[in-house]
Amino acid sequence: MVDLSTSDLRQGPEKVGFVLIPRFNMMTLTTIVEPMRIANYLSTAPRYEWTYCSFNDATITASNGMDIACRTDIPEQADFDIIFIIGSWGCEREIHPRLVNWVRRQVRTGKKVCACELGVYALARAGVMSGRQATTHWSCMAGFAEQFPNVDLREQLYTIDRTIMTCAGGAIGMDLMLYLIAEEHGEHLASEVADQIMHHPIRKADAVQRNTLGSAMANIHPHVEAAIKLIEENIAEPRSIPEIAARIGLSQRQLERYFKRHMGCSIVQFSQLLRLQYARVLLTSTRMSIREVSVASGFNSMSHFSHAFVRSFGRKPSQYRQAWPDREEAPSWPGTVYSLIESSRLEAQRKQAG
Repeated sequence: MVDLSTSDLRQGPEKVGFVLIPRFNMMTLTTIVEPMRIANYLSTAPRYEWTYCSFNDATITASNGMDIACRTDIPEQADFDIIFIIGSWGCEREIHPRLVNWVRRQVRTGKKVCACELGVYALARAGVMSGRQATTHWSCMAGFAEQFPNVDLREQLYTIDRTIMTCAGGAIGMDLMLYLIAEEHGEHLASEVADQIMHHPIRKADAVQRNTLGSAMANIHPHVEAAIKLIEENIAEPRSIPEIAARIGLSQRQLERYFKRHMGCSIVQFSQLLRLQYARVLLTSTRMSIREVSVASGFNSMSHFSHAFVRSFGRKPSQYRQAWPDREEAPSWPGTVYSLIESSRLEAQRKQAG
């Protein structure tokens, strides 16, 4: 549902407030700020002005180590036309209570609010997202859905539901901002901004977040894509490989060949990796017990789950939960398709050398 009205009679630039949460994604911030800056550059008068704010400290450090000076004297009813809440690591576990209460007030008084990446937790904890569309980064969806089942969560670039917006983060900030520029100032300005930043095509809100799922190919083969969809839809109760092959209309051997060619690994390896990635998100973003996480991720044995987890991520599930993200200055996210293929390649080289 979209309900953002244009404002041809606006007097002066649109006032934009950025609420930055420690360890926010600098790329997300940049992709939203730069289209506004260029819109000002291309216009006869400034179209936007923006302010960085924080409910934590006067200086907020991004996940890449860069610091942003922020305003901390934020009025109860902010004088912003639109508010962006930008957060990443750590939002799953804790967001400043003052921010949650402040967000609730802004939404209830009709302010336009956009939560980017894990900033969506601030909106959800403010109690304003029930029944509304929302998105977040694809890798974090499982944990968010577990905590907030009443939110209409969608894996797409961004959502607009009346005055509330959400954005998956990263480069998607450009697509969202170009849409908002077009809504506020017309398609011509948005197109010229897109030309300046060389961002083509401008993606629609419901475009997919992922295109390759770790494949080296530009597009995944339809048979592989169908198999992956079946795996993702049945994480808690994994389908057998013969069953997946039969559903797609292939023999098991054919399906294995397709996976090896397009993904660089077997379908068994890929299936287990997806379930482990799912488990990792639940560990870091929910309070489910490790046994509950194991079952929810399709593992029948705790020992098998723990062994597979250590092999992929280098530490036990309990150790991973305790360390993420507070005890790591730069949390890492191993256990990707790339790392699986790379470890298989190195293992093959060791065997040859031996």
